Amino acid sequence: MDITKIIAPLNDAQRTAVTASEKSMLVLAGAGSGKTRVLVHRIVWQIQVNAVSPQSILAVTFTNKAAREMRGRIEMLLETNASAMWIGTFHGIAHRLLRRHSEQARLPKDFQVLDSNDQQRLIKRLLEDLQIDTKELPPKEIQWFINEQKDAGLRSKHLVDSDDKNAKRFLRIYREYEILCERTGVVDFAELLLRAYELLHDDEHLREQYQRRFSQIHVDEFQDTNKIQYDWLTLLSPNRDNLFVVGDDDQAIYGWRGAKIENIYNFQKHYPNHEVVKLEQNYRSTGAILKAANGIIQNNQGRMGKSLWTEMADGEKITVYAAHDEKDEAKYVVERIKLWVESGNKREQAAILYRSNAQSRQFEEQLMLAKMPYKVYGGLRFFDRAEIKNALAYLRLIANRNDDASLDRIINTPTRGIGLKTLDAIREVAHSRQFSLWDAAHFLIDEKILPNRAATALFAFLELIEKLERDTAAFELSEKVQFVIEHSGLMTFYSQDKVEKSADKIENLKELINAAAAFSFENVEEEGLSELAAFLSHAALESGESQADEFDDCVQLMTLHTAKGLEFPLVFLVGVEEGIFPSQQSIYDKAKLEEERRLCYVGITRAMQKLHITYADNRLLYGKSTAASKSRFLKELPQELLEEVRPKREVSRPVTTKTPNFLAFKVESDSRYKMGQRVHHETFGSGVIQTIEGEGAKERILIKFNRESRWLMTAYTELTVVN
Repeated sequence: MDITKIIAPLNDAQRTAVTASEKSMLVLAGAGSGKTRVLVHRIVWQIQVNAVSPQSILAVTFTNKAAREMRGRIEMLLETNASAMWIGTFHGIAHRLLRRHSEQARLPKDFQVLDSNDQQRLIKRLLEDLQIDTKELPPKEIQWFINEQKDAGLRSKHLVDSDDKNAKRFLRIYREYEILCERTGVVDFAELLLRAYELLHDDEHLREQYQRRFSQIHVDEFQDTNKIQYDWLTLLSPNRDNLFVVGDDDQAIYGWRGAKIENIYNFQKHYPNHEVVKLEQNYRSTGAILKAANGIIQNNQGRMGKSLWTEMADGEKITVYAAHDEKDEAKYVVERIKLWVESGNKREQAAILYRSNAQSRQFEEQLMLAKMPYKVYGGLRFFDRAEIKNALAYLRLIANRNDDASLDRIINTPTRGIGLKTLDAIREVAHSRQFSLWDAAHFLIDEKILPNRAATALFAFLELIEKLERDTAAFELSEKVQFVIEHSGLMTFYSQDKVEKSADKIENLKELINAAAAFSFENVEEEGLSELAAFLSHAALESGESQADEFDDCVQLMTLHTAKGLEFPLVFLVGVEEGIFPSQQSIYDKAKLEEERRLCYVGITRAMQKLHITYADNRLLYGKSTAASKSRFLKELPQELLEEVRPKREVSRPVTTKTPNFLAFKVESDSRYKMGQRVHHETFGSGVIQTIEGEGAKERILIKFNRESRWLMTAYTELTVVN
């Protein structure tokens, strides 16, 4: 390949990173600076120029979508298949490693991967077995605790027993959960990473084998790595000059789920022979948007430091809208989107970004009133849909009878007369005798413990699973999936369902057959793994992502966390008020506040052409209208970049009479307050009324206090008139 083909599309900083000599590299890649391009071209450079074997390449990222994009771009540049390289997510690479070395990892060869929902169901059943009220102790809380320990590299044996009653209970459940997973041969997402780390850590020969194999290791979104991921990488690259990481400390926004921003700082200590390259040229946003982003992020301390710039013009100023309340805010946003669409733009180019999901309701309501299609981004992905998970559960149980989560899910779906008493009996035997649910069911039948009708219904289910396996033994994967969907009764069940979305569910089941037909087993390369088992693992790993499917021309609504990695010509950053953004929990915690500021930086840099920021003077909280104040983040933005907009209203204003020595005020309402009146507020002190709007319960007044002006709702405000 001509070397110029590799480096020609790159700017100077990108070229420096791609062509760097053999040493560990930290590429600080600002938002929209072309980090994926650098990773892809670095890998191609290593292969084409430095003659590195493709088998020596390991590239790790955080989403399957990013991994697919990386692989596709590498193959396009190399003009050949990239199957020899290990390119995938942390979970995907760990899964591949464990499949290859299941025996050394102390796992059954046909172990199954639990996605998040199935893990939660397994925990729920465990709590019921332990006679713990799931309302008092939600399974999701236990799931979070277990995964948090695993992300930190801690098994139950590493945790110290405490006198605290709650801590003792959590530890007991963690121990029982480990036993249950071991017995049934299932592995959750956090376990994939921990087990892969333990495999490399404990087996010196295997560790050295992979250290020799992966002479070039590339990591995307390095700032999002947690402890176990960082430890896993350093095991594969101990004090060597073969680690090429790309990240941005200014976009580290996942501390709440275990990501350690410290990893990007510690990299320089662990790899002293390293080089730092900063990618600061942005190809996404206008100059004004980038200056705003730089202005806000510079308020964080301890940054590695960079400043985004662009060759594009400054473009429009950032519009700041001070809404009367949350309804007014939503109306403003929808009206601006209407104007955008009427100007010939697409709805899908407009995004509404908010701090928490609870903020979406008003925007959804106004969009519906405007008959404007929209999509709440982050909806269920294909493999997360209930009908798909039911079909996969049948397939998983065929592949592994000890898969308790799958049996528990479909034993009575469709309904087949297996009641709660029978289920309780199965669970009791499984728990007391340390059986799988499958073996417990057989035990109850063989020992004639169940009533005849219950035993007959249960036996019919067990025989159905056996028959499905026998009848499909020689089938191709897609034929097997189709046969199971039809003969399990799922297709009939959803066909007879009278609910509105039953037709969609049938189409989804048909699409699962298509997915099986399109599944490429040749690229899996798992030694001794059946095609069905490989497909089921693929489905579980795909379901681990939370990004929404592609959709038609709709306005996009999403949280700021979900928006990371995306870009839109028109962006509305809404609810930018103290206590909402930054969140109330972060205001008095420096580390959390700085993460909130990074989140604001991420939100601003999603905008390509036009950015609107909105806040409300009053917001309905807990059923009451509460006075709000604009976020400190708005005050940190360079004010010359902002264009402030106020709602169009009937505003009372002072007017002079014909009497020259006398100033009178005309008040266009029956308010007990008057323009120009001096009042005292317990919190804000003394001030002068500048504007009065609305009537009755909706009346509000603008008061000029010593330091700033504030809108206050008179119905909820105690004011003393100063004579």
